[in-house]
Amino acid sequence: MKAIVAYGPHDLRIEERPDPGAPGAGEVRLRVQSGGICGSDLHYYHHGGFGTIRIKEPMILGHEASGIVEELGAGVSGLAIGDRVAINPSRPCENCEYCRRDMRNHCLDMVFSGSAMRFPHVEGMFREVLVVPAAQAVPVGAATDTGLAALAEPFAVCLHAARQAGPLLGASVLVSGCGPIGCLAVAAARRAGAAHITACDVVGEPLETARKLGADTVIDLGSDRSGLDALKADKGRIDVVFECSGNPAAVTTAVECVRPRGRLVAVGNGGPVEFPLASLVAKEIEMVGSFRFDTEFALAADLVARHLVDLAPLISHRMPAGRAVEAFDLASDRSQAMKVQLDLTDWTAAT
Repeated sequence: MKAIVAYGPHDLRIEERPDPGAPGAGEVRLRVQSGGICGSDLHYYHHGGFGTIRIKEPMILGHEASGIVEELGAGVSGLAIGDRVAINPSRPCENCEYCRRDMRNHCLDMVFSGSAMRFPHVEGMFREVLVVPAAQAVPVGAATDTGLAALAEPFAVCLHAARQAGPLLGASVLVSGCGPIGCLAVAAARRAGAAHITACDVVGEPLETARKLGADTVIDLGSDRSGLDALKADKGRIDVVFECSGNPAAVTTAVECVRPRGRLVAVGNGGPVEFPLASLVAKEIEMVGSFRFDTEFALAADLVARHLVDLAPLISHRMPAGRAVEAFDLASDRSQAMKVQLDLTDWTAAT
């Protein structure tokens, strides 16, 4: 089978890998359909990793994907050959302290597709065929676009962030940083009943996507540095901020915008931040982190399958898997692309 494999910085290859064969008991064999290029995929592509996590051996990339069931292993129920599914990249151990406490996103022995955190690395989903435990294949219905099904993973991240935010019904919300996760945070907040959503970024192009996904107001801080001043007035006007950039300056600004006893949900993962502790104390702000997802994956797939959310505006480009390098370069340009997806049924090379 063909697969998209990272060897190191700017060394991305399409190569043949062994077919995974027939599924074992409790497993399914999937023909992979669509895969979305994520920020972590771009870190592997450009830098060979992020932080202390580095590629130490060639690794298939990809953890946002959908597929079609080709074969069922013994004992599998609830799935049928031909089913379209969103593929959950998380496989928690179910035995560690955090799994037993229903905190599986903090599993001490997590197997996560397309990740170099473990060695040997966990191969990803940018390939033709995949065999996974049946629980990782979540049906989305025959009518669901496979590209939309592949968005279940990043949308699950944002549904978990919305859960971390607490009740959003009637809330004023600010989403800081409007990459794919920020825009999906807008969609999650809108679905949760936020009364007014403001989205901001230092680049103007992504803000139109944020508006299409439910933002009431968008602010381009690259052209208007004072754009958030009104939200800072009277100790802050915002009930909940989703900080999705991980930028230290953006975190400081978010704290200024949160009202007393409001909440800041840290979703973006950046470097060290010099935190404005005095403001946190004086305004009694609650700050919580948000890491990956757990049960939210099934919820994300269900919302997409039942057309209760329209995430289509997030997909800016769909390209053949055979043009992977071109697709990764395009996904790296925020002025041109939002979510670039690969058609993993088409391995036609660029001409």
